[in-house]
Amino acid sequence: MPTVRSIFLSDIHLGTRACQADRLLEFLRSYVAENVFLVGDIVDFWAMRRNIVWTAEQNTFVQKILKRARRGERVVFIPGNHDEALRDYLGIAFGDIEVVGEYIHQLADGRRFLLLHGDEFDQITRHHRWVAVLGDVMYDLLVRLNSIISFVRRRFGFTCYWSLAGYAKRRVKTALQFIFDFEDSASHAARQRGLDGIICGHIHSAVIRDVDGITYVNCGDWVDSCTAIVEHLDGRLELIAWGSKELAVVNAQQEEVACVS
Repeated sequence: MPTVRSIFLSDIHLGTRACQADRLLEFLRSYVAENVFLVGDIVDFWAMRRNIVWTAEQNTFVQKILKRARRGERVVFIPGNHDEALRDYLGIAFGDIEVVGEYIHQLADGRRFLLLHGDEFDQITRHHRWVAVLGDVMYDLLVRLNSIISFVRRRFGFTCYWSLAGYAKRRVKTALQFIFDFEDSASHAARQRGLDGIICGHIHSAVIRDVDGITYVNCGDWVDSCTAIVEHLDGRLELIAWGSKELAVVNAQQEEVACVS
């Protein structure tokens, strides 16, 4: 089992039918880490107001994270907009898990990165909450439809996971423009603080990319893409796409950007 310096996870959305906790557990069993950073939307309180789906795998994930913290791994939790209720407890530790609003992390190679969820850069979430909630409901419908498509694909022998919502985001011009604007805003925030990069989540679009000299990193999610970021012992960042060949191929070409200081 390989040892890495840090694991970065975001947008797990515990408490929902869409959460792919089984794949996440497979991923976590494959890595030993010194640090685990939970970069927001770990628990989906928005969706849980409508309907709670809490599986055995989701419960096991919580237990695994608590166990990692107890045995000495540093676990830092940065709440997002879907678990924003936990922002009332910033600075408090729960079961050896630190809860903070943001965090400055220094990689093993000396580069310094801003860690936060990223809803701060989403104008819709900040100023038009009802639109964000409506979008969340529609997104949930896409995910439910995707479960039917996945079942059909498995019956025809397609074992690689494919995301309808992810496909839509990559094909719809408006969604792509939103992603580009988000990346620019996030990178600008890191640049203003004199940092080398930013690691965030929120938009469910995993990538490691250079944006005008700033390394922009998004963890992706465990609803559509099943992605995470790991920091190797030398400070190199890598995007792990767990079970998605398409995303793995795309981001293998981008990963080397993370080594640029």
